[in-house]
Amino acid sequence: MARLAEDVSLARFTTLGLGGPARRFAQAATEAELLAEVRSADEQGEPLLVLGGGSNLVIAGEDWDAVVTQAAGDNLAGLECLSGIPGLAGATPIQNVGAYGQEVAQTLVTVRAYDRAQRTVTELRHAECGFGYRTSAFKRSVPAGAVTGRFVVLNVAFDLRRSALSAPVRYAELARALGIEEGDRAPLGEVRSAVLTLRRGKGMVLDAADPDTRSAGSFFTNPVLDQAQFADLERAVAGTCGPAARIPRFPAGAGRVKVPAAWLIERAGFGKGYSRGLGSQGARISAKHTLALVNPGGATTADLLGLAREVAGGVRKTFGVDLAAEPVLVGADL
Repeated sequence: MARLAEDVSLARFTTLGLGGPARRFAQAATEAELLAEVRSADEQGEPLLVLGGGSNLVIAGEDWDAVVTQAAGDNLAGLECLSGIPGLAGATPIQNVGAYGQEVAQTLVTVRAYDRAQRTVTELRHAECGFGYRTSAFKRSVPAGAVTGRFVVLNVAFDLRRSALSAPVRYAELARALGIEEGDRAPLGEVRSAVLTLRRGKGMVLDAADPDTRSAGSFFTNPVLDQAQFADLERAVAGTCGPAARIPRFPAGAGRVKVPAAWLIERAGFGKGYSRGLGSQGARISAKHTLALVNPGGATTADLLGLAREVAGGVRKTFGVDLAAEPVLVGADL
């Protein structure tokens, strides 16, 4: 039977160290206990939050980096660029976790999940998962005002290639770190090591001694713009940064482009380490990575959300581009 408690602070279960009290808190150690608690909450009409590693407030499963470590150690290629991402494996399909040119949609085959609408366990094939940039059918199934959607992930299956070499490295920064050309392969262990080094340099590997790691990872997703929106952005950038300024962009399919949110944030006046003047322990932008909003130790959820709104509002005012939050916001919005 799952362990039950009342009025439990969620702060110690999140990588930000922030979170209010849960009226009823259940810790499930097995799939049967998890299903029993989800069914009980649904039958009683209780709001439900399925909390896994607390890095993006999502779902249960194996520790994700342990999965990546084992795959690389067993010469199974396809997950190595996703090294060092905190949280649990069951969270990865929810928002199609990705980094350094890889995303789980590239290798995921099936997701076994509890369907809360049908009250049964089902298996969804890749085509049924509706993957897109940092989204999926699972994420889109969350009703307005809720934080957990129709499906509770129980198991994920990946199709990995047996090889001592990585998948082709598609990310320029990673290729440079490895000393190879984009599209080349490298030994799995070297790729994992290089990714971890890059992530540590950005405060993206959890470290109790580094306050910049007390974050939810990238707080904003990179905006995807159609041709008209990008043309508007080019005009805004020319007016703000000068006609010679070049906007970095990456193909996003269907004539659209993806623009780095960090580039927009910095040029809207929010550099690394920016804070709202609430003291050294207040919420601030990471000193290592512009996309990460951190809690150095004394911030509140209101502080953090206030900073997020200020940053998003500044980008909107300067460039006319809306930034979307990547983490799940529980009882809050931007």
